[in-house]
Amino acid sequence: MPAARFSRRRWMQTSSVALGAVGTMGSCRLLDLLAAETRPATYAPLNGYPRMLQDYYIREVAAAQRQALERQANLKTKADAESYVQEVRQKIQDCFGPWPERTPLKPRITGTLEREDYRIEKIIFESRPQFFVTANLYVPKAAKFPAPGVVGVCGHSNNGKAWNHYQSFSQGLAKQGYVVLIFDPIGQGERLQLPDENLKPRIGFGSAEHTMLGNQQLLVGEFFGTWEAWDGIRALDYLLTRPEVDARHIGVTGSSGGGTMTTWLAGVDRRFTMAAPSSFLTTFRRNLENELSSDPEQCPPGCLASGLEEADFLAAMAPGPVVLLPQELDNFDVRGTIQAFAWLKRLYTLLGHPDNVTMHIGPGPHGYDRDAREAMYGCFNRATGRGTSSTEPQLKLEDDQTLWCTQTGQVVELKSRPVYAFTREKAEELAATRSILDGPALKKDVASLLQLPARNGPPDYRILRPRKGRDYPLPFASIYNIETEPGILAIVYRLSQEIHHARPPKQTNPAILYVAHDSSDAELHSEPLVRATLDSEPQATLYTCDVRGLGESRPNTCGENSYRSRYGCDYFYAAHALMLARPYVGRRAHDILCVLDWIGSFGHSGIHLVAKGYGAVPAAFAALLHDTVARVTLKHAMTSYTEVASAEIYQWPPSSFVPGVLERFDLTDVYRELAAKQLKLIAPRGAEGPNTTGAA
Repeated sequence: MPAARFSRRRWMQTSSVALGAVGTMGSCRLLDLLAAETRPATYAPLNGYPRMLQDYYIREVAAAQRQALERQANLKTKADAESYVQEVRQKIQDCFGPWPERTPLKPRITGTLEREDYRIEKIIFESRPQFFVTANLYVPKAAKFPAPGVVGVCGHSNNGKAWNHYQSFSQGLAKQGYVVLIFDPIGQGERLQLPDENLKPRIGFGSAEHTMLGNQQLLVGEFFGTWEAWDGIRALDYLLTRPEVDARHIGVTGSSGGGTMTTWLAGVDRRFTMAAPSSFLTTFRRNLENELSSDPEQCPPGCLASGLEEADFLAAMAPGPVVLLPQELDNFDVRGTIQAFAWLKRLYTLLGHPDNVTMHIGPGPHGYDRDAREAMYGCFNRATGRGTSSTEPQLKLEDDQTLWCTQTGQVVELKSRPVYAFTREKAEELAATRSILDGPALKKDVASLLQLPARNGPPDYRILRPRKGRDYPLPFASIYNIETEPGILAIVYRLSQEIHHARPPKQTNPAILYVAHDSSDAELHSEPLVRATLDSEPQATLYTCDVRGLGESRPNTCGENSYRSRYGCDYFYAAHALMLARPYVGRRAHDILCVLDWIGSFGHSGIHLVAKGYGAVPAAFAALLHDTVARVTLKHAMTSYTEVASAEIYQWPPSSFVPGVLERFDLTDVYRELAAKQLKLIAPRGAEGPNTTGAA
């Protein structure tokens, strides 16, 4: 059975929900809906609140930062500081763990380059079984062994370890007597996970693969940063097998994404004794305020909720020597680096080692330029007792292919297992072994994983001026802004034949709540499902809802027209929701639940919850949890999380994902439970996701 079809087939065999169920719509109407395509948009969709989510998350992250600063301000003694270091170590472990089993590295040397002052060994090892890592080991020729060792971690360069700045610090350290192991990260250099038949990237290098692989991993409870860090830990394991290396002096350094891994590795592995992160360390708040998206490995789950800051990963190795290497013209805000340095200086002072943390602000742009490398040399040389020299020796860079560890330049020739294969395997294992939940047990697990906030009766709301002339199914739309939590508004339209300026009237007739895929405004005049549902229920009052981040609150942040980008604003807020331990899709479900509370307060006898595409996933959760929902119709809903987790390439955004969901349940369990509410699934979508070519 093909893995990508496993979940759908299993559900079709076991669920009582039938795609052919027609209910009151009738078979002809349903067939029309199944075939109907969204009409081209007549109007540009309304978007009255494009900064709502940005302002909301700034407030939330600022609040988390204030709590962290208050905790730091209460440190007064060395004992306080030591307790703090132990505390952040445990919090970091909670974000990254558990770690996989240490399996045999099976290292091999595939070639050697002899140079005047050092040799370069081409190393391949397995950080996990059949998961190959390519690395270059720089061994000095004139050093007194055992010599200090350094793990070099690369930023988001297409050619990985061969990029000029990474070759430069590797050669520079080797010429000064250090043994350096620098390895290709996942999706870079020789480690493409999604190559085409010509060994070229199918979706792009680096960040493109990281977001594709990392977001998918969330569904099975994995964190891509753990995978990246584990490669670094296993690189250190290999380095320490070498007799040339002095285990008392082990450094880690890198820039950009390598600065990230330098910071994370300093926090997760006590064997590192010194660290030099370049062009990364700032604060989570500065990155958010500056609308700077980060890769999945740069967004540890729950870190903000637990009170962690980026600098805490370096605090975890205190009082080991650290040098911060920001650049004045970097996109990583140097103001945050200065703030982080001030905090680390205070912590190190309490620990009795104020000189062990230093900072060098370079004048240039993002990168690991010579002045930053020389500041790193100085820090490491002082830490290892090798003097105060920091001048970079003369370098001669190699061609990319010269440094290849494989014959073709890609580990696919070794039949290396791609990350998505591990994710697929775990998804299928979970599907085969987890208990089937239903009834109260399923509702409890859904509410728990979604991290839903408390609701206390119908929410407050604003009444805006009615709207007309937009080719809606009815002439007038009353506009209501439902406050689902401080700073967040769900935008609700109530359609009617006559203009209405006030709150909705008390009514006992049924209601329809349509949750938009992209935009209520656009879909009211272009989506056949809306008009067909209203035609089939002429006595019902039609409401529509834009949940946070869709329709009228679709963000315009993170660059121009970034919403559809895998690295754009929708991903940006899903990542911050993850770090705050508040799944984005859970907050969208909360918006719908609040709107259902609000509609129910006006006396409607039953609610038919209808949703499409991106709105269908949170709507399914809300329908499961809210008693006023009598019927459910979902168009272009996700078939299952297992199917998405089993695909090589998928199109659903992480704003539709629940972290760790497949450890507990799948959407198929929700759909099976919703059979009692006359669930109709119209043209459900697998990994390919809903159509996103039109406005709706």
